[in-house]
Amino acid sequence: MTITTLLVANRGEIACRIFRTCRDLGITTVAVYSDADADALHVREADLAVRLPGAAPADTYLRGDLVVAAALAAGADAVHPGYGFLSENAAFAAAVQDAGLVWVGPPVKAIELMASKTRAKELMAGAGVPLLAPVDPATAGPDDLPLLLKAASGGGGRGMRIVRELDALGGELLAAAAEAASAFGDGEVFAEPYVERGRHVEVQVMADAYDTVWALGTRDCSLQRRHQKVIEEAPAPGLDDGLRARLHDAAVAAARAVGYRGAGTVEFLVSAEGRPYFLEMNTRLQVEHPVTEAVFGVDLVALQLRVAEGEPLPAPEPPSPAGHAVEARLYAEDPARDWQPQTGALLTLEVPDAPGLRLDTGYVGGDTIGVHYDPMLAKVIAHAPTRTAAIRLLAGALERARIHGPVTNRALLVRSLRHPDFVAGRLDTGFYDRHLPALTAPGDGAPATAALAAALAEAVAATTHGAGPAHSALTPSRFGAWRNVPSQPQVKRYRGEPDGTEHEIAYRTPRTGIPEPYESDGTRVVSVTPTRVTLELDGVTRHFDLAYDRDRDRVHVDTAGASYTFAALPRFTDPTTRTDPGSLLAPMPGTVVRLAEGLAPGAVVEAGQPLIWLEAMKMEHRILAPASGTLTALHAAPGHQVEVGALLAVVQERADGAPVPEETA
Repeated sequence: MTITTLLVANRGEIACRIFRTCRDLGITTVAVYSDADADALHVREADLAVRLPGAAPADTYLRGDLVVAAALAAGADAVHPGYGFLSENAAFAAAVQDAGLVWVGPPVKAIELMASKTRAKELMAGAGVPLLAPVDPATAGPDDLPLLLKAASGGGGRGMRIVRELDALGGELLAAAAEAASAFGDGEVFAEPYVERGRHVEVQVMADAYDTVWALGTRDCSLQRRHQKVIEEAPAPGLDDGLRARLHDAAVAAARAVGYRGAGTVEFLVSAEGRPYFLEMNTRLQVEHPVTEAVFGVDLVALQLRVAEGEPLPAPEPPSPAGHAVEARLYAEDPARDWQPQTGALLTLEVPDAPGLRLDTGYVGGDTIGVHYDPMLAKVIAHAPTRTAAIRLLAGALERARIHGPVTNRALLVRSLRHPDFVAGRLDTGFYDRHLPALTAPGDGAPATAALAAALAEAVAATTHGAGPAHSALTPSRFGAWRNVPSQPQVKRYRGEPDGTEHEIAYRTPRTGIPEPYESDGTRVVSVTPTRVTLELDGVTRHFDLAYDRDRDRVHVDTAGASYTFAALPRFTDPTTRTDPGSLLAPMPGTVVRLAEGLAPGAVVEAGQPLIWLEAMKMEHRILAPASGTLTALHAAPGHQVEVGALLAVVQERADGAPVPEETA
């Protein structure tokens, strides 16, 4: 059957990416969207769109009946699930086919067989695929530690816990089961040995209905946060030919064991000694598929559509690989604060366009990042002849990108790509456990100089015929070293985001009308406009580009190798902004999913004890007691929707003067 109209049962960057291939093939595209996504990029790019009333995933993108009805209403003849949501839901795949539509995915039976990780491991054992021996939590002893608890259904790190002490096993089992049940509707959890310093290596497979199965090389996805991938690359570095062959053979065997069709990924854990162990098979397209496409010169979505139409793969063997590709996931999150997701207006998203670079995104400047879905903004992919060149290309592109709005992990990505261990290919899943403090520490740049540039630009903007920062018609004025002028200093105060460092900038505006620092050694102002400031710093000329948010209470400063965001502060602190000691505030908008057992006013709590679990953007965040003491107020309850800064609870510190650690979440 020839596909003419395709509905993508997904949102964001994966929907946009699938639409791109459809446009190349002349296929009409159909989007579905929740109320929260009414103005989303994937809706704007689709030829047709169908509303799914509501905002929460459970009411919209996870409603298979509504998605099938939308496909029929739009006249689609095929459905592509993307990844996440219903992509590995066998019942949804069956419903699509029962409605007379083409399912762009593997057979229903293959999805069912691989849906449960416990059943999949039993099947893989019969196919000769290497496995880790399961551990019964009820009989686990000290020699079994550390253990990894995993949800039997679903993925993305939900329901996953590392247990290093037997005393913690019972509580972690309950927590993992609760999270798995909430995320996947299935609370089954299993345990297996946790491999220290293991690598996450996977093999992309593509199969047709004519007994052809391609193994499209390896990918390394070891750099992860909360068991979710951050940086991926192909091919996986540092594997000898024998190990690569073993991984390819095991992946093909896994695909054949379930009669696989289409694109899928077989994931392995490779120990420090080079022994591979089967983890799971993802019966869908992966987020990191672009690195494989770059290295093999294929379009995996086009191949998916070809197989779904009943056509064979174009050759019995896959194309030959060439070069190296690296992908970084750009998230709206703050890595220095427990990876807290961020929301709000995305003012600017500009990534350099150059040979070898690719941007997959579901956002453009002017869009809004909401609370309901994953915080990934985009994937930036670099392909070059060598790994060194690809890493350098990607790091440079991210460094030069202009991203204004919520805090992102951009700086972390750049530092990760340039970290000596990553550059040398010393990769394992504990990379961020070891290096996160150093990777998120204040940089070597000069935020005070960037704040100076912001103050000078805003001073010029305010005096340019009353124009605001959005106007940049002022002719740049150049002048030399400072002159002794009778101008009184003015002061601007800024708070750097997200680190909170305050900067006080003193400047004066002489008769020239061009502001200059009140006191500065080794700094010469070259030119100032509301949107660009050029300074000579110790003989080196540097440019600072400025952008302002809609409310003009934030200014974004971009310069070579660094980017800064500042919030303008009043000269004096507003006492009404203070909160009572011991107040627990919501660090982001989200939903309260559960409370600590027995939590109520009057309860005695210990410093660091988890009190409240908040879910935002597909991730759970623990709100911890800031001190040992008594809970004097509780304003949170399961199911409550809260905004950032909302007061959740108050803990009165014990009178014995117990230390109060910094609040975390």
